[in-house]
Amino acid sequence: MQSQLLSSFNTIRHIFTTRLDGVSSIPYHSNNLAFHVGDKQNDVIENHIQLAHKLDYDLNKLVHMRQIHSDKIVIIDSEHSFTSPPECDAIITNKKSIPLMVMTADCTPVILYDKVHQVVAAVHAGRAGAFGAIVSKTVKKMQSHFSSEPSDIYAVLGPSIHNCCYEIGKDIVYEAHEQGFEYAVSTRNDHYYLDVNRIIKRQLITASVPEEHIEDLSLCTSCQNEVFFSYRADEQQTGRMAGVIMLADVHAGTELL
Repeated sequence: MQSQLLSSFNTIRHIFTTRLDGVSSIPYHSNNLAFHVGDKQNDVIENHIQLAHKLDYDLNKLVHMRQIHSDKIVIIDSEHSFTSPPECDAIITNKKSIPLMVMTADCTPVILYDKVHQVVAAVHAGRAGAFGAIVSKTVKKMQSHFSSEPSDIYAVLGPSIHNCCYEIGKDIVYEAHEQGFEYAVSTRNDHYYLDVNRIIKRQLITASVPEEHIEDLSLCTSCQNEVFFSYRADEQQTGRMAGVIMLADVHAGTELL
């Protein structure tokens, strides 16, 4: 699936995958893209091959992350080995034809695009990432490293667990209040729920990204577990989906999606 906000730009390619149309077996059925969850390696590779063909990129140039629920950001200024992902939770590049991938199964995948300086980023933003302001820090890194202006940046939040399903304990409620995120906590029937995307969107706006440049696909991975992997709904044994963004080489003569 794609973002309406980004689909008008022929200078980038992007996608948010679902759990459908892959080759992996239960419980990773069927489009699992993660090697670390226990799935058969050959099945994961085949799923990657199919995605690379669909989005028309060189799989050997794909940069994904060993995500660690941190605020660490890595600049991708050259080709990386597909088999040696950087340990971080956000990656940024201004290099064409290098696809950036974030993998999730409840956390929020965020992709960013600076239309003026031609910079893209992929961000892994779960509760820890949101509390650590990983997305707004990525915007600031785009500013400092590539001279991006927030007013030129577009942000899309992909499928993730929403506050309808993301129940939290009192320790997280306390932490949210301590950090000023009490507006993202709701209560129903004496249970507490967290709206991670609300935090992310407020942080983007505070970082001066225009509200009209922010799109939330508003798809809950837990509610729609038949379409999306969900770490919670699948009781932890599940696959991973991806958000991918790449600067397209529009002079290469290849057809864009």
